[in-house]
Amino acid sequence: MLGTEIHSAAKRGKINRVALFDEARVHLILLDIEGTTTPVSFVTKTLFPYASRKLESFLRQNFGNREIGAVIEDLHVQHELDKRNGLKPPSWRNDSEEERVRSSVAYGRWLIAKDSKCTPLKSLQGKIWQQGYASGDLKGEVYPDVPAAFERWKKKGKTICIYSSGSVLAQKLLFQTTIYGDLTRCIDAFFDTRAGAKGEAESYRSIAASVFKETRQFLFLSDAVKEVEAARSAGMQALLCERDPGVSGQGSSECVIHDFKEVFPA
Repeated sequence: MLGTEIHSAAKRGKINRVALFDEARVHLILLDIEGTTTPVSFVTKTLFPYASRKLESFLRQNFGNREIGAVIEDLHVQHELDKRNGLKPPSWRNDSEEERVRSSVAYGRWLIAKDSKCTPLKSLQGKIWQQGYASGDLKGEVYPDVPAAFERWKKKGKTICIYSSGSVLAQKLLFQTTIYGDLTRCIDAFFDTRAGAKGEAESYRSIAASVFKETRQFLFLSDAVKEVEAARSAGMQALLCERDPGVSGQGSSECVIHDFKEVFPA
């Protein structure tokens, strides 16, 4: 396996760690967000609590909106699935509009607490965060090395794509509102759970097909071992991104970076 051979050689001091992947093959860089471009704490301590706090008022204000109504119906479908799977979600009642709102809020907060990746929840969160970014309550956060890396990769002719469980709307809002300015000008495509689960190889094949590229032309970066393995299974090159090795404890992987400076350095 290329990664294992390179890693072994790097440990012996024969080559630089940047050779953890075949640079010549990479035309597109596919990035996870949480723990890769953005601190986990921003998601867990800022975005999730904000969505949970604002969920009830948002649903009450927008209950008559057709799009929000469709999302609530999708939530109800997911609720029934969770019940059948024995997950014991909060009860759901459709007796009246008030009961439907209360049920949606209770279930939505339950899903947020569980860090659920289900699409209707992510859609709702994105719309709530949109209001937060618009009001100035929220500002997107990325690691300091991200803006420079984006500029460097674009100068090298690389296509930059984002793949996150958060909705495409939420992704764009995050990168549009950073202290470094609007970073979406460097990003060519966004993908969310509509492309499939991040731990499944088929999702990465679907992403490649959607932009009419071969999986072998991608380099995927993520802080999740399962996602890295899925991307590799699909034929992509992939590196584990450990921003805080002392906390993650995943350093046993043979292909690890700690900073975007290690990927196509200047």
